[in-house]
Amino acid sequence: MAKKNEPIVGKRKESVAKAFIKKGNGVVKINNILLDKMKPEMIRLMIEEPLIIAGDLSKKVNINVKVEGGGIIGQAEAVRQSIARGLIDFGGKKYKQIFESYDRHLLVNDPRRTEPHKPSRSSAGPRRHKQRSKR
Repeated sequence: MAKKNEPIVGKRKESVAKAFIKKGNGVVKINNILLDKMKPEMIRLMIEEPLIIAGDLSKKVNINVKVEGGGIIGQAEAVRQSIARGLIDFGGKKYKQIFESYDRHLLVNDPRRTEPHKPSRSSAGPRRHKQRSKR
C-alpha cells in the first residue's frame, strides 16, 4: 500500500504516469484535463477501462494523473496502469483479481524496449546490413 501523498506509478515504453488518488466524487484529470474532454475518443476509452471494471469504487475517488514521455498510446497505457494500481491500493485486494482476469498489463509493466543501434551503421538500425549483389 502506497504511503500518503505518494504517487502510484504506471509505465509503458518511455512513458511514465503518476496517479494521485484520494476520496472524492469520481473526478478524473490527466495533466489537469478532465477525462471527459480527452481526444481522441479511442485513447479516452482505453483510459476508462479500469474505471469501468472497478464499478462503484471509481465514483468514490478523485484521480489526478501526471504523465510525461513517449507517444500518445504509450502515455494512455501508462495512465490506465497507474489508475488500476491506485484503485487496488485504495479499494483492496479483491480488485487485483478482477483486473488480472481482465488484462494482466493493467498491473504489470511491459519489459520490452527497443534494441540499441550497433556501431558503424548506427543510423540505419540495429540489424541492418549493407545490401550485397550476388553477381
